[in-house]
Amino acid sequence: MPLSMVKEGEPNIIKKVGGKEETRKFLANLGFVTGGIVTVISQMGGNMIVNIKDSRVAIGKEMANKIMV
Repeated sequence: MPLSMVKEGEPNIIKKVGGKEETRKFLANLGFVTGGIVTVISQMGGNMIVNIKDSRVAIGKEMANKIMV
């Protein structure tokens, strides 16, 4: 399921990162790689703040829909 549907506070393992090559590279640089653990901190209007590799990152709903957990 996409990251945008995950409940807050639950750690999830990233299974796949979709999108164009440019989008996948951008997300990989932020730490969104297959096998990585991501936790949703808060969600507001589809946009979310997530914890990945001990860092907090804000991503939009469009990007969150490309990250499968």
